[in-house]
Amino acid sequence: MCAQKESSAAVPYLMTFSTVDNAKEAKPSVAFYPALKKALKKRKFKLEHVCPATDSTARRVLEEYGAMFLVNKDVKPPPVCVFLSGQEVEEFQARAGFASETIADSTIELQPAAMKAYLKARDEAIKEGLDITPRGGPEAARRSYAESESLWNTRFLPALEYWTAQGRITATEADNLRALPLNAQISHVLDLEQKGIFFSKDLSKSILYSIAAPGSSQHLAMLALDVTEFQDERVRQILAEHGWFQTVLSDLPHFTYLGLKEKNLPKIGLKSVEVDGQVFWIPNVDHAEPSTPR
Repeated sequence: MCAQKESSAAVPYLMTFSTVDNAKEAKPSVAFYPALKKALKKRKFKLEHVCPATDSTARRVLEEYGAMFLVNKDVKPPPVCVFLSGQEVEEFQARAGFASETIADSTIELQPAAMKAYLKARDEAIKEGLDITPRGGPEAARRSYAESESLWNTRFLPALEYWTAQGRITATEADNLRALPLNAQISHVLDLEQKGIFFSKDLSKSILYSIAAPGSSQHLAMLALDVTEFQDERVRQILAEHGWFQTVLSDLPHFTYLGLKEKNLPKIGLKSVEVDGQVFWIPNVDHAEPSTPR
């Protein structure tokens, strides 16, 4: 989930998901954590440094948005599951580099390889009388830490006010929650959701179904693009042919650049799940590894 924005396209709370029986797959998907460790080792990263097992919030985020750590060699994944400051984000984005393009009156920024693949996909779509355009303006692609925090507050603050009015959270508890450092605030929100005090826009599900926890968005890694035409099956096919896939179940317009062929995704620890006829590639989580209970 990128720091995604909830919309009419968001997955309804009671929607059921099904694992896709993909005839193209020669073998079942391998487990996510072993595949992730292998991928990180090639980049001289260690999982415990990227996402400590002792940090339950980070591990939950990893299992939601971790596809971005399995990208091809031309792409730079973030060095951590959750950035803790704007400075960390800015330093990573400067190291990774980014390309800018103006599409449909919106200037968007992505990592160079992701932008190149997107433009090729768009050219192919246009030749077929279609288009692939950013949904929601510049925020459809690269975002800053401040923007991800602002999006978090659009869900966190109204929900906090609602549950305080309902008596589920005391005024003192609410004040303390507002004053917490952001990483501790996120952890406490997720703990409250275990008790049925939800912070999504409609207050019926986890806040992570609305937006990513600040610092964890694929948009910060410049590997995500929200697409206006996401409901068009042919558009989704073209994007997949160019390495762009839907990887966040709760965010239908959101595509992640992996730079890989779809037939290879089960080999890197992702499994296919179908939602309303759309195929998502998500981490095939092996809970033999330390992780946050769902």
